[in-house]
Amino acid sequence: MNNLELKGNWNEVKGKLKQKYGQLTDDDLNLAEGKEDELIGRIQKKLGKTKDEIKKEIMAI
Repeated sequence: MNNLELKGNWNEVKGKLKQKYGQLTDDDLNLAEGKEDELIGRIQKKLGKTKDEIKKEIMAI
């Protein structure tokens, strides 16, 4: 899945991440254009996972 596909499916991905990780909020998962690294950083801080682990998880959804 590339960035364009991810952006098109972001609401679905966001919902699944919130189900799996209850500590994530809508504010944590707001995806602003060009701010993907900031988003991953926020998720990293909440979950204590590496950037690569988070990217793999998002792409697997």
